[in-house]
Amino acid sequence: MTETQIGIANPAVIDLFAVDQKSGDVLLVMNEARPWTGGDEQLHELQEKFNTYASFILDGEMTEAHQELKGRAARIELRCRHLPSDEALALLQVIHDQLELQAIKVEVVVASEIKGSIFQIADCNAANRAASTARRIHRQDTDGN
Repeated sequence: MTETQIGIANPAVIDLFAVDQKSGDVLLVMNEARPWTGGDEQLHELQEKFNTYASFILDGEMTEAHQELKGRAARIELRCRHLPSDEALALLQVIHDQLELQAIKVEVVVASEIKGSIFQIADCNAANRAASTARRIHRQDTDGN
């Protein structure tokens, strides 16, 4: 039996679907464990994954299957092990802006080994600033400064 691949490499699968107990938002999570290369294939996979998630919410599939979720706010969360590349951040900003028009929140959560921190980023402008800061901290740590 083959195991279903999750993460942005498989746009047909919603990696995690739940209700955030604190906010009451419907939470759809996608994962990316690979480093961000900025390559076209990875960016295309990211776009396709977001298309799947947005379609699930906007086309009524979600509330048709789970009527108890009708009227709840939705949030799509991208969870990464590595800081997104500049190319990925630019795409995420466009996605964020488009989905915001549909009242869908987009968050990027980066679990980083940099000083054991986890960055939670609610918008991509903040993501750019946090990524820049984290890269600077990482360079200082590796240079011994």
